[in-house]
Amino acid sequence: MKGGQANEYIFYKRSHFATQLPTAYVYSPTHYWLQKRASGGWRIGLTKFATRMLGEMVDHQFTVSAGARVAPGQILGWIEGFKAISDVYCVAEGKFLRLNPALRQDITLINRDPMGRGWLYEIAGKPDAKCLAAAAYRDHLDVIIGRLLEKQQAEEAGKGAG
Repeated sequence: MKGGQANEYIFYKRSHFATQLPTAYVYSPTHYWLQKRASGGWRIGLTKFATRMLGEMVDHQFTVSAGARVAPGQILGWIEGFKAISDVYCVAEGKFLRLNPALRQDITLINRDPMGRGWLYEIAGKPDAKCLAAAAYRDHLDVIIGRLLEKQQAEEAGKGAG
């Protein structure tokens, strides 16, 4: 689809992190992406930044069932990576449709294809009002990564002074 939104990306690179952000998606400040589906619902997953912070995925569990009403900020389950375990939050308002069935057989899809086959869940409704367009999410990432780099530099300087 030349010229169509489906193939448009914003490339982001800083330090040792790089990603491509589809411009047709919206993004939560908590590092989830939301893709509008032809059905009118939203497919939701973790951004590459989130998967980088969690590490290689090892397990997950959702506590919400299909048909349940959900709201932004609601805990839907948890996900565990080698580096951390995290609650999975809802970033939309509406009706919970389904989980990604492929994750039961291969949780590593989240790491290998976080913006595609590694999606987490689908919702019929609307994204949280806090969600950002791709350019705004890129700017948000820049602030977050800047803080991480400053913290890392301060820790390294502290080690050298000791």
